[in-house]
Amino acid sequence: MTPSEKARLAGRNVIDPFNALTILGISAINVGVNAHSPVGPGMTGWGRDVGIGYTEDITGQFFGTFLIPTIVHQDPHYHRMPKAKFKRRVGHAIEQVVWTLGDNGKGMVNYGDIVGFAVEGEISNFYVPGQQTNLRATSERYVIGLGLAPTDNFITEFLPDVARRIHIHQVLIQSIINHVAKTSGP
Repeated sequence: MTPSEKARLAGRNVIDPFNALTILGISAINVGVNAHSPVGPGMTGWGRDVGIGYTEDITGQFFGTFLIPTIVHQDPHYHRMPKAKFKRRVGHAIEQVVWTLGDNGKGMVNYGDIVGFAVEGEISNFYVPGQQTNLRATSERYVIGLGLAPTDNFITEFLPDVARRIHIHQVLIQSIINHVAKTSGP
């Protein structure tokens, strides 16, 4: 991939609708669970939390999908293995956090995740209110981030299979029909 293709990929990842829903939902949960959080209660606190979520996402995409992969010639894509056995696919999703493909198609250390999470964690120390910024707290967030990183890979790996098996288009259409039937009169 060229640097401009990596930049476009990072931009697409930021504006992805599912990404927006995730940020909006997590922010709602954060504010709903803790009205006394540093961002504050209600819609104002939710708006601040959404802003922090987007800032963290933009920072992560810039470093983890664009800048670091461009410098080290790493392919920032997750590469699915739809024909492999289930255990191999699970292992691949976990492994890809630390080992991925380079632009040349050969395996390499996943610097985008390993270094990118560290950089993102340090930068977030400057703007996330109420966050502990000492080495221990930052290190804990880094380890948790790496530990949760396979979650995105699992979704990318298996969601197409799940959608194909439950015929997502039929389920969506049936849901709309059921809603219309409930809301319309006799």
